[in-house]
Amino acid sequence: MSVPIKKNDRTTVYIEDLTHDGNGVAKIDGYPLFIQGVLPGETAEVHVLKTLKNYGFAKVIKLLDKSADRVEAPCVYFAQCGGCQLQHLSYEGQLKWKQNMVANVMKRLGKIDAPVHPVKGMEEPWNYRNKSQIPFAQNEAGQMVAGFYKTKSHSIVDMERCLIQTGEADTVMADLKRELDVLGVRPYDEKSHQGMLRHVVVRKGRATGEVMVVLVTKAKKFPQASAVIKKVRELIPNVTSIVQNVNGEKTNVIFGNETFTLWGKDTIEDTIGNVRFEISARSFYQVNPVQTEVLYKQALDYAQLTGDERVIDAYCGIGSISLFLAQKAGHVMGVEIVEQAIEDAKRNAELNGFTNTYFEAGPAEEVIPRWYKEGKEADVLVVDPPRKGCDEALLNTIIEQKPKRVVYVSCNPATLARDLRILEDGGYKTQEVQPVDMFPHTTHCEAVAWLELAD
Repeated sequence: MSVPIKKNDRTTVYIEDLTHDGNGVAKIDGYPLFIQGVLPGETAEVHVLKTLKNYGFAKVIKLLDKSADRVEAPCVYFAQCGGCQLQHLSYEGQLKWKQNMVANVMKRLGKIDAPVHPVKGMEEPWNYRNKSQIPFAQNEAGQMVAGFYKTKSHSIVDMERCLIQTGEADTVMADLKRELDVLGVRPYDEKSHQGMLRHVVVRKGRATGEVMVVLVTKAKKFPQASAVIKKVRELIPNVTSIVQNVNGEKTNVIFGNETFTLWGKDTIEDTIGNVRFEISARSFYQVNPVQTEVLYKQALDYAQLTGDERVIDAYCGIGSISLFLAQKAGHVMGVEIVEQAIEDAKRNAELNGFTNTYFEAGPAEEVIPRWYKEGKEADVLVVDPPRKGCDEALLNTIIEQKPKRVVYVSCNPATLARDLRILEDGGYKTQEVQPVDMFPHTTHCEAVAWLELAD
């Protein structure tokens, strides 16, 4: 493709779509130009910043025609922070765009012709995150800063408030960072590998109100620990657990391998629907409990359980979907490669009094075939894989073992479309796809697909 424009050109463009990270897409003679801060349907005069062989980047000089769905972003940090990408798009507009995005991906990547329903959104799409992972650092003046990273950088936007997280997390960013500065707690510097405090993680049980604060430190020895515990309890009266996690590695990974409780309980509790969960510092637990219930109810609806079915839950994590299914299934077996998650799943099953569940640690593509050889066949198989989608060996296992129904819970429409194509080529038919908005004001969208074994 020849490049029809060059750096520093000025031109007028029409915005056709958004990318997965929220940039507008315009095309000049078929050449894609990515532009921050614009919306589909808008016309803008732009300045070309960079051109590559297959695409380029530009910035807005002037908006000429604005979208009817454009709104003023309510967050003062929106232009800097990389946490949200769509606050300038009305919530109704976000839901319409997400439905079209999922539908287009299904057709373009997966050649899937099943209906994609309107996105199930939130009545109140703010303050929904029950977990915040807040990095700490030191600014050029030597002061403590805390917030979230700028887009595609490790530079922290010093923040006092985030409109999609809890008030307790805001307290950490606004008040605790100043108190820690006074107490002489030095933030970690990833370049010099010096300093103590790397992150503060805040988790809250929406149904219970219980709060856990996790201090992620470079070293186990934390001289100011007693003073910090006292200050956290003063600032967050409903805190029930203060935990230290030690990460001494030169890495961008948040948690280290060693975790211990400084004060209070080892876990907090929350409920999704009628199911209770114990949540530890490193447990995987969906960050939007309101929409998690919507998502799991959709999976349960697609499973069409009558009380006798044997269900296998691949990628079961701490058993959250498994236990939802166990309310109506005859028996549920969950498999997950992370051993600690399986221990959490067993504990949560016991907490809820479920006796019709079984959990085993190991790769799903190895464990499930063995279960089948042992006569543990499934009527319904549920998968909830990470963003990269299902392991190819697991997809082959599903096709070989032929459970009559598959429910696929996805956090990435692109890998969902790819995997549905493989399953359809292997004898399944996608009946419908239901997107669920788990992360309002971002470009992320989850979806649940229902597949039946073709006759």
